[in-house]
Amino acid sequence: MQFFKNSFRASLSLVFTISLLASNSLTAQVTPTGDKIVAVVGKNRIILNSDIEVSIAQMKLNDDAVTDSLKSVVLQQLIMQKLLADQAERDSLLVSDEEVEGNIENKLRYYTRMYGSKEKLEEATGKTIYQLKEENKDIIKETMMAEKMQGKIMEPVKITPAEVKAFYDKIPTDSLPFFPAVVEIGQIVIDPPVSKELDDYAKEKITDIRNQIVNEGKSFEMMAGIYSDDPGSRNNGGRYNEVTRNGGWAPEFVAAAFKLQNGEVSPIIKTQFGYHIIQMIQRKGEQVDLRHILITPERTKADFDIALARLDSIRTHILLTNKMSFSEAVGKYSTDESAKMTGGMILNQETGASELEVASLDPQLVLMIDKLQPGTYSEPQMYQNERNNQSTRIVYLKSRTEPHKANLKDDYSKIQNVALSQKKSMKLQEWIRAKMPDAYIRITQEYANASVFKGWNLAKPEGSK
Repeated sequence: MQFFKNSFRASLSLVFTISLLASNSLTAQVTPTGDKIVAVVGKNRIILNSDIEVSIAQMKLNDDAVTDSLKSVVLQQLIMQKLLADQAERDSLLVSDEEVEGNIENKLRYYTRMYGSKEKLEEATGKTIYQLKEENKDIIKETMMAEKMQGKIMEPVKITPAEVKAFYDKIPTDSLPFFPAVVEIGQIVIDPPVSKELDDYAKEKITDIRNQIVNEGKSFEMMAGIYSDDPGSRNNGGRYNEVTRNGGWAPEFVAAAFKLQNGEVSPIIKTQFGYHIIQMIQRKGEQVDLRHILITPERTKADFDIALARLDSIRTHILLTNKMSFSEAVGKYSTDESAKMTGGMILNQETGASELEVASLDPQLVLMIDKLQPGTYSEPQMYQNERNNQSTRIVYLKSRTEPHKANLKDDYSKIQNVALSQKKSMKLQEWIRAKMPDAYIRITQEYANASVFKGWNLAKPEGSK
């Protein structure tokens, strides 16, 4: 039951997963030597030796334990992907050119962020962005078709509570994973109001900065480095690359940015973060590279005292008396607009889940919840938000799970998902076996005798008797 441990750690990944590693070859740096066809599926779907090498190289980037002994497994997965894509084509489960283009753009954005810039990505791969797009277009289209077919096969698969229990009962005790302490927490945030005098001062300050840039020819980049209150861009001359309309930016900010011409400096814009000016560097369709300067109005101790008093009133007269639920109070009182979309709950940024490992939390937050019982609220406190600005909040502890071995009572949904994943993978394997007698699959002698192909209906390798 090692699968059970691995599946929990891999966020419910399937036992039998169609590998998409080939579509991640944007970053793998492989120089194939003596490239050749190692497998043919159907009439015209081929797998090259370099496809396997690229996949193995990508796996090694993510896991140092990966060795070349997995080549036959990778080949098996690539063959299955082509079988699925071939069936998707037969069933008219096609993908549009627009869908493929969008998928490629998303991958390029991911790798560009990982490498820091498009130039660094091109340097790392030795290819231009255009070349990367063209070379990956067919394989990504095939991958998307395989995903659609896989989804169609697995969609009808359901699992009952009895099946979940049966799955759990088969797991040896020593194979059960040990889970660390996790919590579900939310917060009501109130950013203190700014006094008119300090708000006016911030506006005058950024007006003067803009005048120095526009009328006196001062460098926008230099002025951002000196004056901007945005820690995320100040040390980079205020620069942000590939800003999009729906990338989580303040709507007033992106609306003003997309009106600018190259080199133009915006009027003063006010958002929830303060006052901005923006300089357009380059517009690229629905993406822009820009610089900006942010001046945030200062808040006094009296401002924070007002916010803390407001939170104390919400806690005492609203939450503790059950006049509103926590999520309702978030919607009515929180000044953090993004929190209203999650009901105030703090989510894991990687998985989107509400369960957070205590060890991963900010120490200040751990201290706040240490003495709380599930369903209770902290006293109002000042804290430093993700923008490194001071604010105020109440923290709500929804649930706490102590460190423990996996069990049905505490971890039913997780066990259910793993059991369902296994059932889906078995359904997929059944589909593959059913297709084998009618599928044309030829593999070179080098791989044909690998254990993963035992029982497969393979065409004779070229050159065999």
